[in-house]
Amino acid sequence: MNKLTEKFFSVLKITTSSGEIMTTSEKKDSSINKVISLLIICASLGITYLPIFPIKTNVTIVSGSELKEVLEEISDKFEKDNPHIDLEIEIQGSQDMISNVIDKKNDFIPTILIPANSELITELENRLKAQGETNIFYNPPEVITRTLLVAIAWEERGKVLFPNNKFSWNQLEKALKVRNWQQLGGDKNWGSFDFVTTDPTRSNSGQLTLSLWAKNDLNQNILTVNDINNNQIIDLFTLIKKSVYQPPRSTDILLQEFIARGANDADVATVYESIALYRWSQAKERRNQGYQIYYPNPTIETTISGVVLKQNVNNQEAKSAKKFINYLREKEQQIIFAKYGFRPIIDLNLANLKETPWSNNISGVEIKPNTNIKPSPDSNVINEIEKIWNQAN
Repeated sequence: MNKLTEKFFSVLKITTSSGEIMTTSEKKDSSINKVISLLIICASLGITYLPIFPIKTNVTIVSGSELKEVLEEISDKFEKDNPHIDLEIEIQGSQDMISNVIDKKNDFIPTILIPANSELITELENRLKAQGETNIFYNPPEVITRTLLVAIAWEERGKVLFPNNKFSWNQLEKALKVRNWQQLGGDKNWGSFDFVTTDPTRSNSGQLTLSLWAKNDLNQNILTVNDINNNQIIDLFTLIKKSVYQPPRSTDILLQEFIARGANDADVATVYESIALYRWSQAKERRNQGYQIYYPNPTIETTISGVVLKQNVNNQEAKSAKKFINYLREKEQQIIFAKYGFRPIIDLNLANLKETPWSNNISGVEIKPNTNIKPSPDSNVINEIEKIWNQAN
């Protein structure tokens, strides 16, 4: 028994320390003193033994739309394991995400950025440094998951446009010029040809689409700024821009519209493999046919990384944010990513994972695609792609 507890029990005694019986007045004074002492002791005991609850921290994650549903599932699980951390998810197009941080357009304080491509984090860092900022991130970006750029087409139309299941930029360009299925060898009732891609000024998948298409037209493996800024590519971008009506701001929005519009209003699209795999069953259910997945050769693998911003983010928030990023990289969460069509960053046998689209026999899907996989173009090339797109008439 400690001294504080002994004092608590001693205060409860009625007699004085000499053992004499107190008078009524003395008893009254003693009772008041006793109440005061009890209150002080109870407060002291409370401070001593009351459990210390951690202070709640809020972490706001800004992500591309292709990660929305997988992050919602994982964040719910994380919050149950870490009740002192509240996670909020904001969805933006990946290029919008970078621009909003630079131009300070967000009406919230972003803690973690997870764009569709880690190259965009490099772009953000370079542009902020050019403005004189130095301490931009709490930590270097951490790779979370991976995916590829693919093309999709409704099955019967893909067979006409891409014989032998081989994707071709040249065939796609021909279709944009002809704009009529009958002239392409399809059914006359199919009407006009419709291609869909995202807005390259707002979404990374649109940027990757244009970079691969430009490489094909120039017959080059590497693009430079000068390669983009020439008449041949300007004409190509003008053709694509005239063919794509109001391109969506993000990849998942594009795919949901692709499924909703159906074959007569959306025939071919370029999207991320992850979202194409995840939404395939919805297309099958709604349209009574799935779409075929095609791997351009070469294609681009995007590494999706997370980074913690320093601006207006305190140390406790940064600590919680880092904990979440590390959580995303653990095996259990990597399996959840695979369920949504992403490629894990750890060694997992995708074919053996149950309840994932990798085991659904989706037309055209390849765990190890027979294609050359290239890194994303650097930020200078991406910036030039945006510039030429804006100038295209």
